[in-house]
Amino acid sequence: MIGQLGMIVVGFADNIMLGQYSTHALSAASLVNNLFNVVIFAILGFTYGLTPLLGALFGRNEHAEIGGMLRNGVVINIIFSLLITGIMTIVYLNLHRLGQPAELMPLIRPYFLIYLAGIVPISLFNVFAQWAYAINRTKMPMWIILASNALNIAGNYALIYGHWGAPELGIVGAGLSTLAARIIAPALIIIIFCFGRQYNEYRCGYAQSRQQRRYWWKINRTSWPVSLQMVCESGSFTAAAVMAGWLGVIELASFQIIVIIGSLGFCIYYSMASAVSVRVANAAGTGDTQGERAVAWAGYHIMLTLALAASLTFIFAGKSLISIFTPDSAVVSLTLTLIFPLVLYQLGDATQITFANALRGTSHVKPMMWIAAFSYLVVGVPATYIMGFTLGMGLYGIILSFSVSLFIAAALFLYYFLHTTRTRDLR
Repeated sequence: MIGQLGMIVVGFADNIMLGQYSTHALSAASLVNNLFNVVIFAILGFTYGLTPLLGALFGRNEHAEIGGMLRNGVVINIIFSLLITGIMTIVYLNLHRLGQPAELMPLIRPYFLIYLAGIVPISLFNVFAQWAYAINRTKMPMWIILASNALNIAGNYALIYGHWGAPELGIVGAGLSTLAARIIAPALIIIIFCFGRQYNEYRCGYAQSRQQRRYWWKINRTSWPVSLQMVCESGSFTAAAVMAGWLGVIELASFQIIVIIGSLGFCIYYSMASAVSVRVANAAGTGDTQGERAVAWAGYHIMLTLALAASLTFIFAGKSLISIFTPDSAVVSLTLTLIFPLVLYQLGDATQITFANALRGTSHVKPMMWIAAFSYLVVGVPATYIMGFTLGMGLYGIILSFSVSLFIAAALFLYYFLHTTRTRDLR
């Protein structure tokens, strides 16, 4: 959770600095960040497929086998991230078709290319982070994330505004600073894996292993469904960002601010849910279905408390949070109207994240694909368009539509987790 809070601080810092620099820079970053959210969540989801596999092996003390699984996971995830890089290159060549404000395109294009260069490093870091989480070494990636985030913030300060003798690069400076942090993070965690004495057994298993079909089958079987589930969810938010851009520069900037503020809840929820996934995987590795359910419900109780805390923060500190992002009064006024729909979807978000990750911990991940596709694409994207444009609610309707897809997903993930653990218990 501390690692996730560190990422939130960077998200806040990036957008505050860009918002203070210019509304156009904030709006351009909004589009690119939301386009790449799909990419980042696709990569995260694919690496998350390793968590239940490594967690189950750790529960059985099969440390050398963990090293072998990790080595195969590194290769598979690099291939996956290169595939994603190719897809996003095609998107870059078609940016002009997205109907965004023409004055933003000179800012969007270079920022997009810099983001593109960071895809493989993100994948590498998260593969090794999942290994660390699965073996309950959660502090190590936390410190790496915090260190790289501190570097990112310092780089933003220097390169966006031209401080400390650096050139004033605006949005390009923000992109370069983020890219540097994303390269340093995997370098650090790989160095620790290679030279840390306490990781000798994992390192030996890694060195002695070869690419094997049994590993590839297991990793792909758990990784693709989780990745596609997260793509569907983040894709619905990206579609919403594109629609916000149809409304204008002010609306796009306002959308970015409310999404960044909302990430205060989302990232904290996901950190807790990742812990739930690891603990469920540990229980699943020993066949303890009662333990799987106990972990999930305990995590959900904590999650409800976190959702309440986030909601109260948005209600009572919303105006203060919004005001630090931009001096533009038009953007501030519009964003203030979005607090209610932001608070409304917190319960749905917390619930769906908890039980999606509990289901992931059981390794029974196939239902996650169709649940996400139905909730976020079949229902969510049309609901966003209908509420935003057909009903004439504008940006308010776009944000309000998030509750529709999130509550449907929450109900379905809860049902399938209970069904999966009940079926196992009967066996």
